[in-house]
Amino acid sequence: MRIGIVNDVMLATAALKRVIAATPGCAVAWTAANGAEAVAKAATDPADLILMDLIMPVMDGVEATRRIMRESPCAILIVTSTVSGHLGQVYDAMALGALDAIQTPVLGLSGAIDGAKALQDKIAVIGKLIRRDARRAPLPAGPAATATGGPPVIAIGASTGGPQAIADVLQALPDDLPASIAIVQHVDSHFAPGLAEWLSRRCHKTVTTARAGDRLTAGRIVIAGGPDHLVIEPTGRLGYSPEPRDSSYKPSVDAFFTTLARRRMGGCGILLTGMGRDGADGLLALRRAGYHTIAQDQATSVVWGMPKAATEIDAAVDVLPLAEIGPRAVKAIKEFAG
Repeated sequence: MRIGIVNDVMLATAALKRVIAATPGCAVAWTAANGAEAVAKAATDPADLILMDLIMPVMDGVEATRRIMRESPCAILIVTSTVSGHLGQVYDAMALGALDAIQTPVLGLSGAIDGAKALQDKIAVIGKLIRRDARRAPLPAGPAATATGGPPVIAIGASTGGPQAIADVLQALPDDLPASIAIVQHVDSHFAPGLAEWLSRRCHKTVTTARAGDRLTAGRIVIAGGPDHLVIEPTGRLGYSPEPRDSSYKPSVDAFFTTLARRRMGGCGILLTGMGRDGADGLLALRRAGYHTIAQDQATSVVWGMPKAATEIDAAVDVLPLAEIGPRAVKAIKEFAG
């Protein structure tokens, strides 16, 4: 994997080079001292992955992410000195297409690089995500489908560029809609509470992280909070499961969609922009269980990977531009409610 480094701090760049050199199958493609340089280099020498700092002169990481994803899209991982100190910018970058965020590794007093293993783990996960021949992870086993009481569900799955797409869908849903809403976005569990707050501000609705044992109730919006896969238990309550263990994603959209399909609560499944194919098989399971299913179209997706995979297996009843997804989901819920 060829990796670009974007950072204006020489010590940080040196640490990142050492981490990449020690990661099997990885090499530095190029380095850039600011976002403008990164945009230019990404256009002329595409990398498989870019490690993007946030706070830089000339052009910051948020704007650089926006430009790169528009002009020469590739996988982008935000690598910044303090994720917690820059949460707003982290979520802005993720809304524009960054996959994830992590603290910048630093050279310790012993000469070792603190945070190297965490970054290598992120790179490994992204490597699986962008590998064209990535195999499907087995879906979690479970009991036969059963009917479960409770309101119909709008289930949303997303990855690359997902936060803004999710916010747009939520904004289109009326406050009195007689449905529960559950979201699975590819994001580390320690970012989930901040993402819930970010979505709450963007869509002017209350979004909270899902807790094990909670029931889905009408009008409530929850987002997977990890650290395992969000699932629907046989009782109809929310839970977290480590299965499937070899999934490249945690939380996995497929894991949630598939267990929801087994409960037959009714409603609508939505698969939004994202790299890879997570959620496609789960969306098909929802369709077969009688849920209305929607995939985002290519023109409005930051990355048309997950929705494309769903269309290829005929998992989506509708393939729609982002602006039409919320209203179609509302119609589906009203049709279900009779």
